[in-house]
Amino acid sequence: MVSSPTMKIGFPTNASQAACADTLDSRRACLKAIACLALGGVSSVRASNDDVAYGKDTLPVGIRSRFAEGINGLRVHFLEAGFDRPGRPCVLLLHGFPELAYCWRKVMLPLAEGGFHVVAPDLRGYGRTTGWDGQYDTDLNLFSVPSFVRDAVGLLSALGFRTAHVIGRDAGSPLAGWCALIRPDIFRSVTMMTAPFTGAPALPLNTLAAAAPVTRPAPNIDEELAALARPRKYYQRYYATRAADPNLRNCPQGLHAFFRAYWHYKSADWSGNKPFPLQASAQEMARMPSYYVMDLEKGMCETALEFMPGAKEIAACKWLTDAEVDVYASEYARTGFQGALNHYRRGYDRSLNSQLQIFSGKRIDVPACFVAGRSDWGVYQTSGALDTMRNQVCPKLEGPHFVDGAGHWVQEEQPHQVVRIVREFLRKHHG
Repeated sequence: MVSSPTMKIGFPTNASQAACADTLDSRRACLKAIACLALGGVSSVRASNDDVAYGKDTLPVGIRSRFAEGINGLRVHFLEAGFDRPGRPCVLLLHGFPELAYCWRKVMLPLAEGGFHVVAPDLRGYGRTTGWDGQYDTDLNLFSVPSFVRDAVGLLSALGFRTAHVIGRDAGSPLAGWCALIRPDIFRSVTMMTAPFTGAPALPLNTLAAAAPVTRPAPNIDEELAALARPRKYYQRYYATRAADPNLRNCPQGLHAFFRAYWHYKSADWSGNKPFPLQASAQEMARMPSYYVMDLEKGMCETALEFMPGAKEIAACKWLTDAEVDVYASEYARTGFQGALNHYRRGYDRSLNSQLQIFSGKRIDVPACFVAGRSDWGVYQTSGALDTMRNQVCPKLEGPHFVDGAGHWVQEEQPHQVVRIVREFLRKHHG
């Protein structure tokens, strides 16, 4: 493990946990009951969890917040479960956008019941983790891939773990992939959800050969999308613009409405999510829903709100209650979106991407797993990415596992199935 500066970890008083702490058996029984509630949807009666920094009325008892100081310049907020028994192996959960550690709430206790110490941080730029610059014109080196891997390694070190299993979803999926690619000695397995990981950018090969082919410039996909009969733009390019944060933060209908509409539109609840592989062209990309290929003149706020579910649909949505939506809305109202959006800005920074060519051709040699909702377009938004991941980057890949009844938010929509897949994968490869 890489050496780290002295780090302090603190956490709220654990009064509610004490109720389950009389004996080891009672703690286990308490966690098992809580896990059943967490996977079973909304409970009509739920005790307030005073051990967490947010979501006190929706995070089950048995999950707590702590803060780790001095992690690569950050004060990292993380949720954890399965902390009652020392010596358990660690599972590190990395969330996506626009999420928080909170998005793992339904799977943390069941994974802990499987024998793991489960740790889910608010990533750099998100939630209650502080020490990052939330300005648009910040130094993007602070949001580079090596910086995020260093954040993860530093947090594990602070907790006393020399190894861990890493799981990432959405934007957290490639981060998990990078963790396993760069430090396979620490990250002993990797599970990626929603977004396939295509590895390090390639270095041009044999360019000095006399018969080297002439390299043609890549087509400008932004120009091609804008030139369509229905002018469009790619959502990641939009999220990298200065306009994205104020558009989201100042959504006229309020952040609760935005999150409700956005989660619905990208879930299996929206009947239009019937994904399939695409060819690499603007015309093909435009076949995706507008949350990925947006109308040129619209922001994401307006895009999502066009698909706001009706009152009956909201009432029928047991996997995402209004109280849970409020957690996301209140946290982003406090922080804004720019810190999180800087992840997308990093993706368009040529100098940062070229630095990653040092890993060109390197594969993930630890066991890997891929999980996605069957109704999730995220699997196919980059043409050929799934094939690249399984044929070139992850020789030990298991899956893909496609989860029925789930769209983009697979671990929230169908936690039972996700836990079953992940626990089986971890059971085989933990050692």
